[in-house]
Amino acid sequence: MTPGSTGDDTAGTTAGLETSQWKYLPAQGREQEMHVVLTVRVEGTGGAAAEGRPGGGPLLAQVLVVDCSGSMTWPQEKFRAARQAAAAAIRMLPDGTPFAVVQGTEDAVMAYPAQERMAVSSAEERRRATSALHGLPAGGGTCIGAWLDLAGRLLAERGAPIGHVLLLTDGRNEHDGAMPLDRVLNTWDGRFVCDAWGIGDGWDARELLRITRRLHGGAGAVREESALPGEYERLTARLLAKTVPELTVEVTPAPGTALRYLKQVFPTEADLEPAGPLEPGGAHRFTTRAWGDETRRYHLCLSADPTGRPRHEDLQLAVVALAQPAGHAVRLPPPRPCVVHWTEDPALSRHTDTQVAHFQLYAQLGQAVAAAADAYRRDDRERAEHHLGRGVRLAHTIGAVRPLADLQRLVEVVDAAAGRVRLRPDLAPVDFEHLITTSSHSTYGPEPDDGDAPRDPATATAPCPACDGRAPVTARFCPRCGHRLQERP
Repeated sequence: MTPGSTGDDTAGTTAGLETSQWKYLPAQGREQEMHVVLTVRVEGTGGAAAEGRPGGGPLLAQVLVVDCSGSMTWPQEKFRAARQAAAAAIRMLPDGTPFAVVQGTEDAVMAYPAQERMAVSSAEERRRATSALHGLPAGGGTCIGAWLDLAGRLLAERGAPIGHVLLLTDGRNEHDGAMPLDRVLNTWDGRFVCDAWGIGDGWDARELLRITRRLHGGAGAVREESALPGEYERLTARLLAKTVPELTVEVTPAPGTALRYLKQVFPTEADLEPAGPLEPGGAHRFTTRAWGDETRRYHLCLSADPTGRPRHEDLQLAVVALAQPAGHAVRLPPPRPCVVHWTEDPALSRHTDTQVAHFQLYAQLGQAVAAAADAYRRDDRERAEHHLGRGVRLAHTIGAVRPLADLQRLVEVVDAAAGRVRLRPDLAPVDFEHLITTSSHSTYGPEPDDGDAPRDPATATAPCPACDGRAPVTARFCPRCGHRLQERP
């Protein structure tokens, strides 16, 4: 893979890369962190994943995992919706797409085809798979690790560039000891993408997020069983539009710079680990999976020591580039630098890039929601209400519409901007699971700041001393809590 290569000049697919950062950091102290938001766009993919790849064979292979544990039998609509949703996804698979259905209980067995292999989509195969789905029984427990391990083995045998698992469950991973989920995630991390869905009122949102963040997918849930087939159809349509199996984000730190982390923050949160050993002075390579025409954002954190570094000039901290696997023609952008400007001026160094601040607030929203759920499980309603109020304030500030709607199922909102709420007496515990799930889906956020520009600090933000939020540096009052801000130069 060559970061600067453009691939086939006739290819219609292009990738773009933008960086957004506030380059000024304090020259005092030792280690200082630089936060950068990377925006990666892919356009012009066209076609469908099943149409094949340049060397022959389909791009996409799909495994549907259906929870068939005993809890799926009540209410009856739940299991019916699960089978109908899987059938709806199968009907959308173009001819030639490898697919399989896994029946999940305390073990994992093949629902279709009967042997441990993948079928190849055709009108007849889709009909037979639908018939097998409608005949599935329910009974037994839940071992999600076994389900994912069988799905991984099926996909590995086919070797399609885009391997995808669509998993549904209504319960918690009660038989984890039979095949520990963490061990399975370590085995298959980076090998396929998994989207996981909850149905009913017994699933664990944090368990689904643990899966999807490791396997580069997203977590979702339905409140009404009848909504599941439509959600599966929409997800499958998006999946079939993906024709770029992967892109790699390469971060090459300058001497004296350390890379703390790179994580996906939009449209969902995903953990990224560097692939392979790092050679001295080489690039950290982070693989991102399965692209169509879409935009994703990543949060990059670097650190460096200002001691002995030049002042009053821009210094390069790292270079970021995109790369692609051999055999795929995506026109790539030129590498982009991440810079730092060490300064003794606190009026510059206290600012924060608006995109960075946006996603830091989203992270705080997730923390507030998790803390509220933990407090409620301890029957500490006062602390739960406090954390939910903080969540309402954050969701209101960053325009997180779906999490705010889910928060309002748990609390009566008295003043969203101030975070004043009252816990509802009749809330359902599963509402916390929906809230945790939706808070992992972020909004796009503001357009990039100009990291080169001390000339227009109006786009930057600074912390409010009275709350945990941030305000534009030109503001006289905090837009969240109303605190009067000191005059700023």
